[in-house]
Amino acid sequence: MNNHSAELAEVFSSIQGEGGLIGLRQVFIRFRGCNLQCDYCDTPTGVSAEPCLMEQAPGRRDFVPVENPVPLHRILSLIEGWHRGWPGVHHSVSITGGEPLVSHEILQSWLPKLRILLPVYLETNGVMHTALDLLIDHIDMIGMDIKIPSTSGCTELWEDHRRFLRKASAKDVFVKVVVGEQTEDWEIERSAEIVSSVAGNIPFVLQPVTRRDGSVDIGPLRVLELQEIASRYVRECRVIPQTHKFMGQL
Repeated sequence: MNNHSAELAEVFSSIQGEGGLIGLRQVFIRFRGCNLQCDYCDTPTGVSAEPCLMEQAPGRRDFVPVENPVPLHRILSLIEGWHRGWPGVHHSVSITGGEPLVSHEILQSWLPKLRILLPVYLETNGVMHTALDLLIDHIDMIGMDIKIPSTSGCTELWEDHRRFLRKASAKDVFVKVVVGEQTEDWEIERSAEIVSSVAGNIPFVLQPVTRRDGSVDIGPLRVLELQEIASRYVRECRVIPQTHKFMGQL
């Protein structure tokens, strides 16, 4: 595989269902591979021999399998065709995963060309700060997770998150924390403190864990309590569930 081809899981058009760009239409490019294994993750992250599922008409779910690795010219041709047929529909391109920064060498050649067509939004677990350094000039918006132990199962990532956010704050960034019934006060305190130590005006989003049946794994009172804790540190704390799931969007 060269830097003009990438292992992808899927390419499609849909509504952004979570975080700071909620409700906007995007082109989603989902990369395979991740450096973490979060307990709540429902996205296949490993590199495999499976093809990439690529939508032909935006939002029509007319997927066709495309052999991996997928060349950049195939993605550019697809998006250019969507621009011609459905002008003005898409706000941006979402680079997501897995963890797309695992593919940072490929993204160094991909992002400048994608950015000619649409603004670039990076969805990331907020750990690979060295990789972000290589790409920051080609990114417009960043949705960064802070992984807390009670929901992700990941521990000792706090300082990696702090270093990542310091770099990401050069762009339009928000921080998302996935919370559940077992989330403890100190986890929100520490997450919000990281954000406030970088910049108090960075939006802070609490996202309830979504169960397989579409319900959330946290009570309404507990959500309010966590929002109250975060608000001691940050200026803007929102509670936003995964809206695309109950809308039937991808």
